[in-house]
Amino acid sequence: MCSSPSPTAAALKGAIQLGIGYAVGNLSSKPDRDVLMQDFSVVESVFLPSEGSNLTPAHHYPDFRLKTYAPLAFRYFRELFGIKPDDYLYSICKEPLIELSNPGASSSWFYLTSDDEFIIKTVQHKEAEFLQKLLPGYYMNLNQNPRTLLPKFYGLYCIQCGGVTIRVVVMNNVLPRAMKMHYKYDLKGSSYKRRASRKERSKASPTFKDLDFQEMHEGLLFDHDTYNALMKTLQRDCRVLESFKIMDYSLLLGIHVLDRKPLNRGYRGDSRRGGKVLYSTALESIQGTVKDPEPVVDDDTFGGIPAKHKEENLLIFLGLIDILQSYRFIKKVEHSWKALVHDGDTVSVHRPSFYADRFLKFMGSTVFKKIHPLRGASSKRKRSSIYALKSASQEFLSPQKDDKKTDQKKAQSLDHLDKDSSCRTHTANTANTTSTNNTAHTANTANTTSTAHTPLPSLTLCFLLQFTVRPSSPIFCRGRSFLLSRTKVMKTSWRTGEDPPFNLELSNSC
Repeated sequence: MCSSPSPTAAALKGAIQLGIGYAVGNLSSKPDRDVLMQDFSVVESVFLPSEGSNLTPAHHYPDFRLKTYAPLAFRYFRELFGIKPDDYLYSICKEPLIELSNPGASSSWFYLTSDDEFIIKTVQHKEAEFLQKLLPGYYMNLNQNPRTLLPKFYGLYCIQCGGVTIRVVVMNNVLPRAMKMHYKYDLKGSSYKRRASRKERSKASPTFKDLDFQEMHEGLLFDHDTYNALMKTLQRDCRVLESFKIMDYSLLLGIHVLDRKPLNRGYRGDSRRGGKVLYSTALESIQGTVKDPEPVVDDDTFGGIPAKHKEENLLIFLGLIDILQSYRFIKKVEHSWKALVHDGDTVSVHRPSFYADRFLKFMGSTVFKKIHPLRGASSKRKRSSIYALKSASQEFLSPQKDDKKTDQKKAQSLDHLDKDSSCRTHTANTANTTSTNNTAHTANTANTTSTAHTPLPSLTLCFLLQFTVRPSSPIFCRGRSFLLSRTKVMKTSWRTGEDPPFNLELSNSC
């Protein structure tokens, strides 16, 4: 193994860059082909001594061993996002990596490439194993939906040097350094211990949490289309994570206030952010009817999503992070223990389905909000709707201009109904009496009676239902008394021999 017992941080960063460069270069000799199921479980291992060998170059770092996980699968992912091998090597290997601070509770290290394109994060052994098991489902999801706020994984490697073993994953960079982030948040949708510590607050660029956001912001306002596109993407991504039984993930949110300071473009150098990697910016990652702009080298927004807070114009940068936490046995025990001391629904560790629902509710109602339409436009729509209702009412009520005439017609219509009911009863009795004497005569009598007592015209009864019926007024139909269950005016027709088109209920008096 390594000659040095304890490699320095600089030596480890150099070994990471050299190892990734060797793995990508060695992969170019393999022919392109479709990704097979067994490709996701492949692990390639090579030893790189400092003096070099027939297969490896010489270097000035301690000897180390490199393991590359699923190289063909990750090559496919890089091609899916438009990353060429030369650009990938140029970004990672050209200049020394930039070390970033870690505001989270994990012990991970973060390195940023000099062109601001990629983040290299150290992961634990269990996380690396889980990511490799996740790759088939991740492959399927990216094929269906390359526009996503989920982390975009470009490679998984393991470096063993001087008794130290580190596993690193290469991902997309969510927050561009060239854009000053006036606020940064790590949001989970929970409240237990979700406040930045004093140590974190003392930093030049602190990362706040859920409770801090609720105190410092009243919600970020988006137009209707942008809000729907953002929430649609979050919903799809959360359902994918739930299907993988993943929880305890976060939304990394960066807020740039446009009106405060001009952009600091010193970090960019010759970066081609937006043109090198597809779907890498926040605006490109969300879905819906929002039209994504073409990537421009000199784009001052850097793919940020426009938003507002009070009177301030903002650019929002965001992405889902820390998705390699599955709801394993240890997480179930952690939730059970915390639930004994605190409210179980407020702790971050929870079953995946509950976690996703709570996360989406918090994002959709507290963090992100729609810009309300102007009052004038709303009043105009209300006036037009009221006018339409008035017109419809006039159409129904125009035949009636006098209340006295209405009362007279009400009495006449009810009298007709009573007479019609009496006639029907008398006709039935006559038919039953004469049937014992003469069957033919009964048929003729029934026909004559039916002709003499025809049902009320549909127009007359329609008029009755519209204007003369009240909740306390019974309606007789087929020998039974009904009461209208509501007084809503409806334009309809109803013949007395048919079932009424209204919601009717039997009167207690019948």
